[in-house]
Amino acid sequence: MSLQVSIDQTLPMRLAGSFQCAPGQLVALVGPSGAGKTSLLRAIAGLMKPKNARISVGSACWCDTAQGLFVPPQQRNVGLVFQDYALMPHMTALDNVALPLRGPERLHQAGEMLRRVGLSAELMQRRPAQLSGGQQQRVAVARALVREPAVLLLDEPFSAVDQMNRQTLYALLAELREDIAVPMVLVTHDLNEARLLADELVVMAEGAVLQQGRADAIHRAPRNARVADIVGIANRFDGVWLGPDANSPVGTGWLRWGNGGAAMHLPVRDKGRIEPGQSVAWVVPGEGLRLCEVPVAANPAPVNGLSLQVRVVTLRHLGDVWLLRLQCLDGPQATFQIMLTGPQVRPLVPGQLLQLCLDLTMLHIMPIKTGAGALVSGQNRVRA
Repeated sequence: MSLQVSIDQTLPMRLAGSFQCAPGQLVALVGPSGAGKTSLLRAIAGLMKPKNARISVGSACWCDTAQGLFVPPQQRNVGLVFQDYALMPHMTALDNVALPLRGPERLHQAGEMLRRVGLSAELMQRRPAQLSGGQQQRVAVARALVREPAVLLLDEPFSAVDQMNRQTLYALLAELREDIAVPMVLVTHDLNEARLLADELVVMAEGAVLQQGRADAIHRAPRNARVADIVGIANRFDGVWLGPDANSPVGTGWLRWGNGGAAMHLPVRDKGRIEPGQSVAWVVPGEGLRLCEVPVAANPAPVNGLSLQVRVVTLRHLGDVWLLRLQCLDGPQATFQIMLTGPQVRPLVPGQLLQLCLDLTMLHIMPIKTGAGALVSGQNRVRA
């Protein structure tokens, strides 16, 4: 049963947009603080009554303000994991998980669910204060799942645990997902966490849903510059869309990058959505960039490619990968960032000159400004 959410209100706070989540799918709500992520989650759970919304799971409608329908939270069968766990401090872990259950088998059911999340029989008899943060989180997850909810909602569930426990909990959630065939919605401020756990991202800002899609698809084609900033696209640049001319191949237009004598005119795909003369932003994903040794003549740019001479500014080690900042020496002054791994990095040193090849077929052009409250539709829902 898919979760369908559509909301549009201005008071007491702005909350506008729509998204969907299929059974067994995990969707992450991402965006800066104050974007409305937790408020949207509260609306789904019934903890907040929106002014104008429709929220349904399969054939069951939980909220339809046009029809005057609002199902209270206790009747929605939602599993909710809070950031601070919200465990009863005077109860054992077993009693906390059994709390929402009824009947003589409630303690047995609670024990089975706690074993499923990796808590031992001895730990089940402890109170929350006697458990580590990671163990408390397991109890909270078990309590959310024990009633077999129609929807699982996770409000920054891993932010209060250390990195080691967080990785263990990621693995636990991935394991549990194999048997949980319900829509799951995760609120997180950690983009790496969202990319690791979620099937799709719902990007939010200032109370509005801006875009929904797979993380890789959004990185290749963000709806606008605001989305690109939120999801952390490093290689984003400004330009002016000139559009096609008489010499342009079919489906191609000209992007002016830079000003004056340093400006470059790049032939890129024309989707017919932007008027000529409009200021735009453009991005290129990591797979659209390739490093080669100089001299340039020995390494010609690929077809539909742009060759730039660059200088290595910094090399930064980030665990399994290296982050390179490259200063462009040709055309507009700009800095590119790329990630490299292993042997590719060893010969490189700061100050080294290299050739950077851009695959122009992978450039994505977008307007700098757009209507912030637009609902997610075919235009801003990205698919690979």
